[in-house]
Amino acid sequence: MKKGLWWAQAGLALVLTLAIIGSSVVGTLAFRPLYYHDMETLGISAYSGYSEAEIRENYDALIDYNMAWKDGNLEFPTLPMSETGKIHFEEVKEIFDLFKYLAVFCGLFGVAGIVFMAKKKEYRYLKMTAIVSCGLPVVLGILVALFWDQVFVIFHELFFNNDYWIFDYRTDPIILLLPDEFFMHCALLIFGGVLFGAAVCLGSYLVLRKRQMTK
Repeated sequence: MKKGLWWAQAGLALVLTLAIIGSSVVGTLAFRPLYYHDMETLGISAYSGYSEAEIRENYDALIDYNMAWKDGNLEFPTLPMSETGKIHFEEVKEIFDLFKYLAVFCGLFGVAGIVFMAKKKEYRYLKMTAIVSCGLPVVLGILVALFWDQVFVIFHELFFNNDYWIFDYRTDPIILLLPDEFFMHCALLIFGGVLFGAAVCLGSYLVLRKRQMTK
């Protein structure tokens, strides 16, 4: 493999890794059945005092807000929200918007790169993508499983330059509907999505290499 092509494959592997991560995050955000399942198993209705119908309505409003491409105002159907709570959710949406852009643009560049490499009959970028994509969630997954509370706090301290993420349920009762266990399940689903993407890349690499060697 030529040196220049090696750098191109390494760059493509990075692009595909970002596309996989972005897609996993956005896919998890859009996967509402996870919350509906947790709503029942974690007994959110019982300890929050809100009916399941009301919980779903307000949760769906939050997801619709974060999934929208255009800017807008978040309004909960039946729950009040403080000014600091509004600011925090705006900051959260900006983060999700970043992952949406990663999924779309890195995905498009990745497809173009795959077509280019197919013409060159080079496939090592798939193995590189699998290694990078697999290593990251394994390390983070272990940390999440063992030290979720600490990871949760560190995450917010890294991505937010204020303490608006520390909600008061009296002014922002939405926090009663979003237990820490649900966020942990989201993190594990994201890691699972990334590992699935890594497995697809590795499987594709092995199949293509085998075909290449038998010709």
